[in-house]
Amino acid sequence: MTQPAVRQTSPHEPDPARWRILGFLGVAQLMLILDVTVVAIALPHIETDLGLSREALTWMVSAYTLTFGGLMLLGGRITDLVGAKRVVLAGLLLFTMASLVTGLAGSAGMLVGGRVAQGVGAALLSPAALSLVVALFDGEERNKALGVWSALGGGGAALGVLLGGLLTAGPGWPWIFYVNVPIGLVLAAMLATLLPAQPSASANRSRLDVLGAILVTSSSASLIYALIAAGERGWLTALTGWLVLAAAVGYVLFVLWQRRARSPLMDVRLLARRPVATGAFLILMATALMIAVFFLGTFYFQHARGYGALQTGLLFLPVALSTMLGANLTGRMLGRWSARALAVAGLTVAAIGMAVPAVSMSPVSVVVGVAVAAAGTGAMFVIASATALGQVAPHEAGISSGIVSTFHEFGASIGAAVVSSVAAASLVGNTLSGFTSGFTVAAVAAAAGAVAAAMVTPGRSERQGQAPS
Repeated sequence: MTQPAVRQTSPHEPDPARWRILGFLGVAQLMLILDVTVVAIALPHIETDLGLSREALTWMVSAYTLTFGGLMLLGGRITDLVGAKRVVLAGLLLFTMASLVTGLAGSAGMLVGGRVAQGVGAALLSPAALSLVVALFDGEERNKALGVWSALGGGGAALGVLLGGLLTAGPGWPWIFYVNVPIGLVLAAMLATLLPAQPSASANRSRLDVLGAILVTSSSASLIYALIAAGERGWLTALTGWLVLAAAVGYVLFVLWQRRARSPLMDVRLLARRPVATGAFLILMATALMIAVFFLGTFYFQHARGYGALQTGLLFLPVALSTMLGANLTGRMLGRWSARALAVAGLTVAAIGMAVPAVSMSPVSVVVGVAVAAAGTGAMFVIASATALGQVAPHEAGISSGIVSTFHEFGASIGAAVVSSVAAASLVGNTLSGFTSGFTVAAVAAAAGAVAAAMVTPGRSERQGQAPS
C-alpha cells in the first residue's frame, strides 16, 4: 500500500511508515558511502581504457570526497531552511544523474566533473536524510534506527570493494556508476510518496549565508586536499603547510562572520556543546580507522599477494558483515549501556583487531584482524551519531547532521593520507614492512582514541541532563 503524498503526522505521533522510510533512506546513504570506495578496484581498468594520468586518477577519487565533505554544512543549512524532504529528493536526483554522466565519461574532464556533481548531490542528500532519521524516531527507537543507519553506512566501504570487484570483473567499470541510476530513480519515487509533507524549519527561507558557505566550504576543501596531498608529497612540504594555513585562517574568519551574520550558516555554539563535539571526534576516529584498514587491506591483497579484483572484493565480505553486526548490536545496547563505556569498548576492539596483522602478516590474519577491527568501528558510528544528535532541537537537526557528516569525510581523508604515508615503502616496493607499520599506527591510534573517549564522552547521566537550547 502506498501512502498519500501529502500525509502529515502529529509531532507527537510516530509516522507509521517510519521504518520503511528508514530502509529507503539507508539504501540512499549506502550508495553515497559505496561511491567512496567502489572506484578503488576499478582504477587500473579506468586508467587503461581512458589513458588517464596518475594525477587524473587521483582527482577522480579525491574530487568526490572534497566536494562531499566541503559542502556538507551548506547541505545541512539548506535542509533547515527549506525542509528535509525537498533536499533529499533534489540531492538524490542530482547524484543519480551525475552517476550516469560519470559512467558515460570518455575523458578525464568529464570523469572528474561527474564526480564533482556526485559530491554535490551527496552533500545535499546525506545531512538531510540523517536529519529525517532523527526527526522520525525518538527515545529507544531512535537508538535502534541510528544503529541500522550506521550499520549501512559503516559497512558501505567494505561492500564497495566487493561490488567494485564484481562489476569491474563482469560488465565493466562504467557499471560501478550505472548501477546507481535505476536504484536512485526507484528511491526517489518511493521517498516522494512516503515522506510526509514538512513545513520549512525556518521562516527565513529567503536568507542563506552565502559568504559563510563560501568560507567553510573553501576551508574544508583546503584542509581535505592538504591531507590528501600529504599522503603523496609528504607532511612537511610547502604545499601542505600553505593549504593547512589557508584552512585555519578560513575557519577563523568563518567563526567571526557567524557571530555577525543576520542569518548565519550555523550556530557556532553547537560545536561548544560537549555531545556534539564528542560525536564529531568519535565519527572522525571511526571513519579514519575504517578507511585506514580498508586502504591497507586492499593494497596488501592486490599488490603484495597479486589477487584479482573479484577475489579481493570477496575477502572483504566478512569485514562488511562484521561492521554491520557491530553497529546493530551497539544500537540495541545503547539504551542499557552508557555511550562512554561503549565508545571505549569499540575503540579497544578496533585496536586489538588491527594489532593482529601488525604482529602476523598473512592473508588469514589480515582478514581476521580487519574483521575484528570493523566490529569496533561499526560500533563507533552508532555511538557518534547518538551522542551528537540525541539531544539536538528539531530546528538544529539538519546542521547538526551536517557537522557529523563533515567530520565523517574528514576522517576518511585523514585515514587515507596517514596510512599512505606510513605504508609508502610497501606501496611502491615489494616489502611488507610498510603494511606492518600502517597497521601498527592504526592500532596505536585506536588505543589512544579509547583513552580520549574515556575522558570526553558523556556518561549516561550527563547525556540525559543535556537539553537542547
